[in-house]
Amino acid sequence: MRFADIIGQDDLKRHLVQGIDAGRVSHAQLFTGRAGYGALALAVAYVQYLCCRHRHDGDSCGECPDCRQIASLAHPDLHLVFPVNRQGKKSGEAVRSDEFLPLFRELFARTGGCFSPQMWYDSLDLGKTLKGLISAREADDIIRKLSFKSFEAEYKTMLVWLPETMNEEAANKLLKILEEPWERTLFLLVSEQPTLLLPTILSRTQEVTVPRLTPEVLEGEALRRGVDDPLRARDMARLADGDLLELQRLAAGESDALRHDNFELFCSLMRLSYNDRHLELLGWAEDVAALSREQQRAFLRDAARLLRESFMLHAGIDSISYLWGEELDFCRKFCPFVGSWNIEPLVAEVESAMAQISQNGNPTIVFTHFALAVSKMIG
Repeated sequence: MRFADIIGQDDLKRHLVQGIDAGRVSHAQLFTGRAGYGALALAVAYVQYLCCRHRHDGDSCGECPDCRQIASLAHPDLHLVFPVNRQGKKSGEAVRSDEFLPLFRELFARTGGCFSPQMWYDSLDLGKTLKGLISAREADDIIRKLSFKSFEAEYKTMLVWLPETMNEEAANKLLKILEEPWERTLFLLVSEQPTLLLPTILSRTQEVTVPRLTPEVLEGEALRRGVDDPLRARDMARLADGDLLELQRLAAGESDALRHDNFELFCSLMRLSYNDRHLELLGWAEDVAALSREQQRAFLRDAARLLRESFMLHAGIDSISYLWGEELDFCRKFCPFVGSWNIEPLVAEVESAMAQISQNGNPTIVFTHFALAVSKMIG
């Protein structure tokens, strides 16, 4: 995985390259950002550049043995840890990353390193409710693997994808290693939700913030993927909100059905809120609670988007509103109820619900509170 293989993020790539060229390689780094921003791919490209024997022009060569092995996630000095689980797992059974490494490599190769946690859990066939985790025994394996000398590269690298899925015991064991690292050992943590990590882990890592992809980059990518209408490509780039995975879904039409379902849920919530139909709001909350966690998160993202777009319509700045069809028709009628007096608390409620769902909060409680809170601001 060369830096050249990763879409966008030119400024960050230059920063990472300059750090290695200057010999500034922090032993523990935390790459933060959503999967669609390219955080995992950037972390792998960073390791490849660090270990490449013939790097030049700000990138790895892609041809030496180290480059080839790291690109396929098969280098003996690159160790991978990621959340895993198994349907029908017995009580006390330890499930480790190494058991699923071929599957992880296949998904990485197929997606260019750009895939969401849900895509990984789908590959594991975990169903709607079961999620992956990084266990304490996995942390013991980290200690064991890093205690050996490196085989080929100058650095031994431990890449931990989604460290926020560690349980408390595993997190404390990882913290001990970060406090007393072996020489020439590199930890790369790649996190979508760094706020869920122990504060002591955060304090011992150097954060590398992976920003949203720019609309210009995504617009060019939409055109490359066969969207032949420049205006449609521009709208897709805006709706993707800096996320390559979302752009891919939009370009393939995969998001249409989900967006319609989310739109219907949004309309229902706002109508029930305006009419103070609290008992029916409880039923609405139960319906949303029955969805998968990823569907609930997708609904909340769409709710925040529709609220912001409605606010722009209310403010009279239609020129930067990216709505069409049924969404535009509804939001034009709904926008008088979203203004400067309630847009910030409304979006704050969405973000609070998103955080609680991400932390495995009870969805019935979360969405009941959310619906009643929204009704007070809309009604």
